[in-house]
Amino acid sequence: MWANMKQKVAIVHDWLNGMRGGEKVLEQFLDLFPQADIFTLFLEEGKISEKIKKHKIYPSHLNDYSFVRKHYRYFLPFLPSAAESFRLWDYDLVISSSHCVAKGVIPPPGAPHFSYIHSPMRYIWDQYDQYFGNAKGIKRRVIRRQAEKLRLWDTVSSARVDYFIANSRFVQQRIAKYYRRDAAVIHPPVDVEFFRPAVSPRKEYYLSVSAFVPYKNNHMLVAAFNRLDLPLVLVGKGPEEGRLRKMAGDKIVFRKNVSAEELKELYQHAAAFVYAGVEDFGIAFGEAQACGVPVIAPAKGGVLDIVSDGETGILFADNSVPGVTGAVERFREALFDAQAIRESSLRFSEENFKIKIGEFINKRI
Repeated sequence: MWANMKQKVAIVHDWLNGMRGGEKVLEQFLDLFPQADIFTLFLEEGKISEKIKKHKIYPSHLNDYSFVRKHYRYFLPFLPSAAESFRLWDYDLVISSSHCVAKGVIPPPGAPHFSYIHSPMRYIWDQYDQYFGNAKGIKRRVIRRQAEKLRLWDTVSSARVDYFIANSRFVQQRIAKYYRRDAAVIHPPVDVEFFRPAVSPRKEYYLSVSAFVPYKNNHMLVAAFNRLDLPLVLVGKGPEEGRLRKMAGDKIVFRKNVSAEELKELYQHAAAFVYAGVEDFGIAFGEAQACGVPVIAPAKGGVLDIVSDGETGILFADNSVPGVTGAVERFREALFDAQAIRESSLRFSEENFKIKIGEFINKRI
């Protein structure tokens, strides 16, 4: 907990319309700063936890428009000004939890601004082509022009941050590349108390958990497991679901809207967790490892902070269908210690996260 409980703390979070990895990080910040107020661009109270609801939450003016709230990704050019409109002038400390524009808020003079970066804005930097590469004609030119403006704003607004914290070395490198700023690395929390190994794991199938969107590369997993003729469970939903189902053979099963208990059980009885995308950190990798399950993934991104090749999983360089196939075949010939995998995951505990964040902020205050 922060040493000075009398001072006012503002926590800025991009949007609150679900409980994903970023919202789990927010909950840990709220444990550290129980008196904090929350500022967010969009708010759907029915989709957030009771812990978050207990705080004063100030949504932006854009939240007043239901169409904008439901289709906020189409209004990306308007989000920077909405973030800048937050009234933070009477706060003593500002913390932003950012993967979009939250880090660009305007803190009051004299108030330190700490920004926890889940990722620099993917849409305009390293994943621009994945999001907008198919646009053509006038639409392509408009998007390109808006992206140029957003890149300029994103770079300039980084000067408003006093201290950057990255969720992985991969994100730390991108902060240095895009903002020319140093960042400490503090990994996000994994609920290692909830996610635990089964007493008698069945190891019946391979498992992947992700959104069904193009850059997650789920199509590679489907093609690879069709070729391998091995059982695969894909947990998630998204616009690619129809395409993936058409590709999938008889041994590939789709699950969505699973409860936390169902997800834990799926992890516990998987032979391995498989992935073909590149994650900024990858909470799902940590959850699988907390259940004693090895991870098979490309040797790039946040997974390098989580998985040790040959010890707690298999990392492969060739991110392609043959690369996935070869990695699974290599995995089947190897032996892994479930207890050692579990112990490796404990460094990502919620308690460790709060200790590291608290120490980092206190030392600089």
